Amino acid sequence: MRNFKRMLSLFFILLLLYIGHVLVSTGFFRSIEPQFAGKVLKEVALKGAEDMMVSQEDSFVLISATNRMVYPPVSEETGGLFLLDLKAKDFVPLPLTADFDQAFAPHGISFFKKDSTYQVAVINHTNQGHSIEIFELQDKKLSHLQSLRHPAMIRPNDLVLVDENKFYFTNDHRYTEGLGNLAEEYLGLAISNVVYFDGKDYQEVAKGIAYANGINYDRKRNFLYVASPRGFLVKVYTVEEDGSLSFVEDIPCGTGVDNIELDPAGNLWIGAHPNLLRFKAYAKGQLASSPSEILKVIYRKEGDYSVEKIYVEEGSKMSASTVAAPFGNLIFAGNVMDEEFLVLEQ
Repeated sequence: MRNFKRMLSLFFILLLLYIGHVLVSTGFFRSIEPQFAGKVLKEVALKGAEDMMVSQEDSFVLISATNRMVYPPVSEETGGLFLLDLKAKDFVPLPLTADFDQAFAPHGISFFKKDSTYQVAVINHTNQGHSIEIFELQDKKLSHLQSLRHPAMIRPNDLVLVDENKFYFTNDHRYTEGLGNLAEEYLGLAISNVVYFDGKDYQEVAKGIAYANGINYDRKRNFLYVASPRGFLVKVYTVEEDGSLSFVEDIPCGTGVDNIELDPAGNLWIGAHPNLLRFKAYAKGQLASSPSEILKVIYRKEGDYSVEKIYVEEGSKMSASTVAAPFGNLIFAGNVMDEEFLVLEQ
């Protein structure tokens, strides 16, 4: 009887420690204090504009949007790619994939310019599995080139093209169901990864990441950045000549960092989720809103960086921010499944 009571006491202590770890590590106790030294210039009607990328050179935004009701999805989703011509200044999304005749629920996107055309790569989630769709963009016309599938695409989230044929992508989970999946989400196990495609072969180049999410490459400084929302940090790597990665350091961000975009100066702009438990409940349709946050990370060199909060709000204007794409004094802010995305003016 005495041993049973000891075992029961130990069980409750471990349970309390577990609950405390989950609450603290997901931002449950964080207070949300609204912050933005600018204004909302426009709300653009486009549901689930989860990822965006700006062409600074040609003045457009490429948008990945999916009509999702809950996340992760329980049925086949429909979505598309859209182009926002920033020279027009009317912020009307132009559909690019209306004639694409395959199941298409786009997630992370990336493009690489060669001459007058853009190679575009997109994560695609369907009931038949995951793929990476490759397109060519020229003069606001998008042509599908090929679909890539591989067992290394466990649960791909985001990707970045480093040239027209090579890219890195993140898997946000190692396990997609069962106890392994629960442990990754609630214990924050750092077991997801980054995979490199060299044009022929796929290889794991980074692992030990808690929910590997947004990814981007600074080609001027040869840094690869990977968001770990479950770790509340951005991981920094140097890209080697063979495509392998050398870990540099972690940047603590204090929030659930999502997609990463770069401005012309090499600063990181990140959409984020301050409270991951509230985000999860919102994504499942159990709550009406979830907080949004946008960060600007100025990374100078190893050990020398600053993290600035640009936009914070409780979710009344925009829930579950995922991306912040800067263009001049504008920020294009997307989200998981709102009916609109925001154009912010600083």
